[in-house]
Amino acid sequence: MELNEKQGNYNQPYKSEKKVTAGILAILLGGFGVHKFYLGYTKAGIIQLLLSLLCIGGLIGLIEGIIYLTKSDEEFDRTYVQNQKEWF
Repeated sequence: MELNEKQGNYNQPYKSEKKVTAGILAILLGGFGVHKFYLGYTKAGIIQLLLSLLCIGGLIGLIEGIIYLTKSDEEFDRTYVQNQKEWF
């Protein structure tokens, strides 16, 4: 039996509300930093947008999208929503 602190209920697995959306945005539009803006990282989003002009932003977005989608919901939320880790 697991306590979901966010919802305060027993027997409900923890679910990050932003993980899947951020992962898909990173894979499809990562070169433009859309996933960074979605997570509230404006400065990192602008940097990624500028990197896309140098042709490496898309690769970073693809890698981050895969990382986002392979993390557990709790780990994603703790790392990118609560602790606000902007890169990888």
